[in-house]
Amino acid sequence: MATPHRALRTPTAPAPRPPFPSLVPPSGTDEPRPAAAAVLDELLAGNARSTGDLPRQPYVRPTGRRPCAVVIGCVDAPVPPELVLDQPLGELLCVRTAGLVLDEAVLGSVQYGVQELGAPLVLVLGHERCAAVAATLERLRTGAPVPGHLELLVEEIAPAARRTRNRPGDWAEHTLRAQTTWVRDAIRADPAFGAARVVAARADAGTGLVSLLP
Repeated sequence: MATPHRALRTPTAPAPRPPFPSLVPPSGTDEPRPAAAAVLDELLAGNARSTGDLPRQPYVRPTGRRPCAVVIGCVDAPVPPELVLDQPLGELLCVRTAGLVLDEAVLGSVQYGVQELGAPLVLVLGHERCAAVAATLERLRTGAPVPGHLELLVEEIAPAARRTRNRPGDWAEHTLRAQTTWVRDAIRADPAFGAARVVAARADAGTGLVSLLP
């Protein structure tokens, strides 16, 4: 069975399908959608609030509003995206998957946020000290088998680990950055997400500070 890494390297246009009218809020209930640049500025400002001694947002948003961004995060990130970016609950459509690994369910969820809910921004948010990355590096070092479904995670993160293995410095950090930017680039290349701006960022495990990746 082909892995998502191999499938996503040659993206194809998705088959046409009708929208999900039962899941989309009624027309006329939304505020005007902000531009992607304004959303990204707000998320970074929210991160500055959450990591500094600044007043934070109330964690209740007005009813009828749609999420302003889709965030692809990792399941073992120490702080949920809403907290690290200081956004009201429901303001972000968060999809969390170990090691930021993509599959069809993840991609479908992101596409729903972009095409059906109109989110102008997709943020791929990796984090320092990722356990899925650590497990992948251990597997590559030792060749030990990985049980059950965890093998898929290792297979999907391994290309980033192999590309960075000979770089000087912290192999885990290099792998995290390579995996995060690969996911960003794979989503950018897929026509299903052409309406959104897609960016990658890294969260520091100790401070929670978020920095954009080139």
